[in-house]
Amino acid sequence: MMDARCPQTYAEVLDTLFENYPELCACEAEVRAAASTVLGSFRSGGKLLVCGNGGSAADSEHTVGELMKSFRFKRPVDPAFADAYREANGAEAPSWLEGALPAISLVSQTALSTAFGNDEAAVGVFAQQVYGYGEAGDVLLAISTSGNSANVVEAAKVARAKGVKVVSLTGSRESALTGLSDVCVRVPRDEVFRIQELHLPVYHALCAAVEAEIFGGAGE
Repeated sequence: MMDARCPQTYAEVLDTLFENYPELCACEAEVRAAASTVLGSFRSGGKLLVCGNGGSAADSEHTVGELMKSFRFKRPVDPAFADAYREANGAEAPSWLEGALPAISLVSQTALSTAFGNDEAAVGVFAQQVYGYGEAGDVLLAISTSGNSANVVEAAKVARAKGVKVVSLTGSRESALTGLSDVCVRVPRDEVFRIQELHLPVYHALCAAVEAEIFGGAGE
């Protein structure tokens, strides 16, 4: 749901994150680099692929939900699309159609994941989708509290081979994802549910900052 208050700019969103969660100052450089990486991909026509297990699977879907529809800003459709819709359908585009930041949750493909896990290898359910969806310039957001979740690690390996940048959210410890990521945000906690408590404000800030930069002036 959009914030009823005046939304912030890209820089203000990130600054506010560290003001509200001083603990995250330990990984401030990485959070800012993650936001820049995701923003750069969207601006160049790329998309975001997101994966994780358990609570991190829910975080994956939550992230996609904030990107594919209005979050804090009203998002008009692209004027060129509005013209194309009018020409194709003889009417204006519906008012409920919104600008989208293309993102795919790899945890949501139930039939594909169960079939691949049963027929091939469960460890590859995310990696197969990165291979199928991923293109150079895209970003994989890999969420793993341990940083060692096997199916997430395999997805990161395929992403690197495809030219897909890897941004990961983990806990404080060194992990397999540390070395596989272009940016690894290691939030300064060690217990699973406490790590997840900090993952949420981080990915909310990533979504809000990118949206502010791309759609912040759209209604002016």
